[in-house]
Amino acid sequence: MNIAVYPGTFDPITNGHFDLIERAARLFDKVVVAIASSPGKGPAFELDMRIALARDVVAGLDNVKVVGFSGLMTEFMKQQEARILLRGLRAVSDFEYELQLANMNRAQMPELETVFLTPAVENSYISSTLIREIAKLGGDVSQHVHPRVAAALKSHYNT
Repeated sequence: MNIAVYPGTFDPITNGHFDLIERAARLFDKVVVAIASSPGKGPAFELDMRIALARDVVAGLDNVKVVGFSGLMTEFMKQQEARILLRGLRAVSDFEYELQLANMNRAQMPELETVFLTPAVENSYISSTLIREIAKLGGDVSQHVHPRVAAALKSHYNT
């Protein structure tokens, strides 16, 4: 079985993330959306909320599961019996960091393969950071995120 792991903080999950997850679900037998606890990043949403929101967003995809994790990605990959790591590339500027990360992961786990997907053009400029900033300032993010995510952002920032 080809199991792909798509890791990230997903703070919050966006239409760009969903685009990649949906496409990956067609390419692989199983996709694990791995939501990192990432306390050092100071996420806006607690891990449980990010997991719940992601589960709402991917509810219609039967071969996708959402789980939280902390620790080394390569250890998580082994726990999931996965050898494919899925990463998104929005712009050329993402590539240098992602290449370094892919090589370090492969050094830790030689059988791991990193697969890069690019988002659809209409999602290429979306980032969780921008979504949080717009929501924090009372802007409308509804065209960039699932309705449940938009509502959670609105509630979180009291806008």
